[in-house]
Amino acid sequence: MSVNSFQDKLVEKRRGQTREGKIMFLAILPFLILVFVFAYFPLHGWIYALYDYKPALGLGRSQFVGLKWFNMLISSDTQVKQLMQVMKNTFAMSFLGIATSILPVGFAIFLNEIKVKWFKNLVQTLTTLPNFISWVLVYTIAFSLFSTTGLINTLLQDWGIITDPVKFLDSGSHTWLAMCLWGIWKGLGWGAIMYLAAIAGIDPELYESAQIDGASRFDLMRHITLPALMPTYLVMLMLSVANLLSNGMDQYFVFQNAFNKNTIQVLDLYVYNIGLGGSSLSFATALSMLKSIISVVLLVTVNFASKKIRGSSIV
Repeated sequence: MSVNSFQDKLVEKRRGQTREGKIMFLAILPFLILVFVFAYFPLHGWIYALYDYKPALGLGRSQFVGLKWFNMLISSDTQVKQLMQVMKNTFAMSFLGIATSILPVGFAIFLNEIKVKWFKNLVQTLTTLPNFISWVLVYTIAFSLFSTTGLINTLLQDWGIITDPVKFLDSGSHTWLAMCLWGIWKGLGWGAIMYLAAIAGIDPELYESAQIDGASRFDLMRHITLPALMPTYLVMLMLSVANLLSNGMDQYFVFQNAFNKNTIQVLDLYVYNIGLGGSSLSFATALSMLKSIISVVLLVTVNFASKKIRGSSIV
């Protein structure tokens, strides 16, 4: 082969790689646009935190107040006390979620051990379905079952177990636990899907070798399946820690009432109640900015820890 023909083939190969790279970029371009529009473009709204924004006046005629709302976070004792309670609720809900994050792993392992295919598919379908039900419908189910006139109280009274209805929903007691249980019920099956996919990727020869050595089914789960899932679980755990302040709003919004508002109000719900509940959109924006900054710091910290522990970063 001559030098010229070799160079021509090399140039053609590079052109092909460039063409393929352009095609791949065009393929992901719509997703990049969506991320920019819904994740980065709204950040210009942070400017509202520097104004005493009045919707009727618009931003142009609203008074510029600088860092007033940020100073209010620490200058008012009442505000600080309320914010501390909100943060207490937020951390409690998040840590309960992290503590129970191992449940989808165990559920996936035991679900994988079901040998009857139709029954396994039935269980997986029934446990995954609640994830696609909105929290509004979940609350409707909860109200039908656990309200003072709901099915549970009606049955308990008819059976003579209680005389007065139990206030399952209209109470501030055990709010954290109740929200955690509802979250587990809704997300257990969906959370197990990723771990079921990881189990499918385990080399079957590992199980065959262990069975030849006399390992039982529980030995296989303990010494092969569970260790194989740990890298995936650790990544999910680190991401949960990075999103410690972002535990959502929908669930807590539909379940909140005058009796449990003090214990159910997490940071996202607190920002919503202040911003759209009539208090101050500018103050809510300042709170949201603070939350975003803390979340970024947590993400950087967790990413650094991942490099030290696992040898690779998660972002």
